Amino acid sequence: MTEILMTEALAAPADAAAHHSDHLAKLARMANQIAEFFQAYPEAEAVDAIADHINQFWTRRMREDFRAGFAGDTGALSPLARKARAKVKAATPG
Repeated sequence: MTEILMTEALAAPADAAAHHSDHLAKLARMANQIAEFFQAYPEAEAVDAIADHINQFWTRRMREDFRAGFAGDTGALSPLARKARAKVKAATPG
């Protein structure tokens, strides 16, 4: 029984990392879908519309995860989603 608990404890960080990675992949996919919808718009208008959609319909946690998760490596985001990320509002406390 002790071996099972120790094995689960060792696996937990890997599971958490995989979950975080899956979560970021899902956010990227959603942001890219929104960007695809607005791609026919002029670029500046599209970027504003993508950010506006995310700010209105995503939860605070989703916005924060999106901002933080793609602060460095934005390779999973389309060019429009990448530009819109800078206009996604930070979560306000409360």
